[in-house]
Amino acid sequence: MIRPAELIERKRDGGILTAPELNELMLAYARDEVPDYQLAALCMAIFFRGLTSTETHALCEAMIATGDTVDLHSALGRRVVDKHSTGGVGDKTSIAVGPIVAACGVPFAKMSGRGLGHTGGTLDKLEAIPGFRVELTTEEFVEQVKAAGMAIIGASADLVPADKKLYALRDVTATVDNYSLIAASIMSKKIAGGADAIVIDAKVGDGAFMKSIEDARALAEAMLDLGGRAQRQVVCLLTDMDQPLGRAVGNALEIREAIATVKGEGPADFLELVLAACSRLLAVSDLGVDEEEGRIRAMQAIADGSAFDAYERWIRAQGGDPSEDALATAPVVRELPSRREGYISTLGAVAVGQAALHLGAGRRTKDDEIDHAVGIMCLRKRGDRVAAGEPLAEIHAPGEEAADAVARKLADAYTIADEPPAERPVVLDVLA
Repeated sequence: MIRPAELIERKRDGGILTAPELNELMLAYARDEVPDYQLAALCMAIFFRGLTSTETHALCEAMIATGDTVDLHSALGRRVVDKHSTGGVGDKTSIAVGPIVAACGVPFAKMSGRGLGHTGGTLDKLEAIPGFRVELTTEEFVEQVKAAGMAIIGASADLVPADKKLYALRDVTATVDNYSLIAASIMSKKIAGGADAIVIDAKVGDGAFMKSIEDARALAEAMLDLGGRAQRQVVCLLTDMDQPLGRAVGNALEIREAIATVKGEGPADFLELVLAACSRLLAVSDLGVDEEEGRIRAMQAIADGSAFDAYERWIRAQGGDPSEDALATAPVVRELPSRREGYISTLGAVAVGQAALHLGAGRRTKDDEIDHAVGIMCLRKRGDRVAAGEPLAEIHAPGEEAADAVARKLADAYTIADEPPAERPVVLDVLA
């Protein structure tokens, strides 16, 4: 019988936890046989003492063992790809990437989550589409990938249940910020979800969990190690989140932008990230193409309309209405004028995210209702020249009072200078 206090003491003193110990501990925790206060103490010990790569792998495997796993490869007879993002402001990438990859003939299967913060997570964005079903059984999930080429659904309650409990506990005990715990949490879900190859988008900057590229690189290397140990092919993109991604921040607004991008009409920075992810997903698929050919095929799928066809097929398969007219619109749309002439030197991602949250685009608590119609459209971004009085952004608000309050917050997100800032690419580095 495992004695959690002994493991806490050993890790507190810098010792090593073994794979059998972590496996037994996670199984007991998932069965509610170990109290939260002991796991909280262990997480704090790990926060300060860290885990070795072997311990991190053991924790990841132990969490997977607490629930079901999905074998997509056997079910589909194909190499299946997935994409994960560490999250950011305006990040709707998977919603555009999936249809493009599917249009190129590669199965794309993703289990995703909800958001707690400035805007909704991928599932919340998709629920802005009337009728869209995020809850499918494993059998429905597999059948849809076979028939429509892709699916994005909510993670099954039976998939890595220990991670769900542990993440919620870390969130309220200030122990989220640890590379090993983050990497084990992300990769346990990806491995259990059944994908053969995974592209991970690790955000860096003001609006990201990782503020520096060094921190993001350390996290990426931990996830690459876990993927390799599990015989999964993993590629990590380190991408800019010093400003919002694309122009749209808010659920229905982001769906519209994803649709535009699948049609080849999206903002340049967002399109570049989408193509970077698609090219690498196709390169790790069973098509036998390299990254350059993958990019060419992704661009062709956009240009010939097959990516948009795949988008409509996917949305209909999950019960949704793919037309843009079906998406909600906010009752008040207010322009934010520039206070002066010059160049946008910074556009704070967190400030824009907080403005969207104030409008109702996200959740402060897990029980909050999201208003899918509201959000921010960033009409001008870093490096753009603007004249005094020219609109910087649009505020899509539930009412005039909310628009007034957000206008003041949003104005402070913009810094305008006399000279343009140095260019910063959206993809900062790639690790594989």
